[in-house]
Amino acid sequence: MDNNKEDTVYWMLLNHKIWHLYIAATNHGLLYVGSPGAPFEELAKWVEKKLPNHKLLEDKNVMKPYETELIEYLEGRRKEFALPMDFHGTDFQQAVWRKLVEIPYGQTATYTDIAERMNRPDAVRAVGTAIGANPMLITVPCHRLFGKHGEWRGYRGGLEMKERLLKLENIKNGKKINE
Repeated sequence: MDNNKEDTVYWMLLNHKIWHLYIAATNHGLLYVGSPGAPFEELAKWVEKKLPNHKLLEDKNVMKPYETELIEYLEGRRKEFALPMDFHGTDFQQAVWRKLVEIPYGQTATYTDIAERMNRPDAVRAVGTAIGANPMLITVPCHRLFGKHGEWRGYRGGLEMKERLLKLENIKNGKKINE
């Protein structure tokens, strides 16, 4: 079977100042933003699991619009992403991720908030599990989430990355610094 554009995952290593992370997309949109410093194998394993019939192809030209928006965000020049997203997860995971995208720049939410916004107040743990499976760091802003009482929770990109992103958005301890 010939490889075509419909079964290709394009990728590149975004290198910008302190940020070094793999990003990937299909023709339908961004589908992966990796952890800083994580090896290429993290992306390759994710694609193998979620899109087993797809081939990985490094293509900086295809990835340029995604790189540009991410760099604009990392430099504080972009507050929301216009790029298309191609979610790959269960229906529940995708519903959670869509709720995360609704959290505005510089604001935070709790796992309980997300469960309630989904009309599933009993699903806080399931929401947490879905958030932990988020393949698109930064663009699906799980860094804006805190525990019920403002406590920090784990973060796939590491707590140092979470802290950097919150500082960029002027958030400290789950609240806007000037609140």
